[in-house]
Amino acid sequence: MDEVEVSTVVHLPPEEVYEFVVDFPRYANYSEYLEEVRSDGDGSPGTRYALRFSWWKLTYTARSEVVDTDPPNQIDWRLTKDIDARGYWRIEEVPEEAPEGVETASRITLRVEFDPDSATAKAIGLPRFVSLSWVKKKVIPKVQSEAERVVERIVADLEGEPREVELTIHTTT
Repeated sequence: MDEVEVSTVVHLPPEEVYEFVVDFPRYANYSEYLEEVRSDGDGSPGTRYALRFSWWKLTYTARSEVVDTDPPNQIDWRLTKDIDARGYWRIEEVPEEAPEGVETASRITLRVEFDPDSATAKAIGLPRFVSLSWVKKKVIPKVQSEAERVVERIVADLEGEPREVELTIHTTT
């Protein structure tokens, strides 16, 4: 399994961060490649999402499901079709990291674990003469950059204005 983990500090309590993160359909506003999110549920376990991605000449709809929640601390999810992937959003209160004048802070972490070998050309619908290995080589770095972009934009929306965000990034491939 390959892994990408991105985390940063938000200047809000965990409850406010959780309520924002659980509203998954708004993520299409943060991602360059996520065009649409359709949901069936309210964000609790069992909620299913259809996430339509578009990049280069490829369009793909990923199917995901919320598998567990621990409000306001964590949301666990997994993909349910074509690609072996899972992950979570974790929110931890870190008052010691709140800047002066701010009551508290939370560390928000997005973790994605995926098996790039679980994707098949047939499942993704590749154009003729395009190899799956070429697509994997191009897409895997985009997973990391998209995770960074989403977390940065969420912080800006949560706090009401953009600021320089210090991201901690861990990857394993």
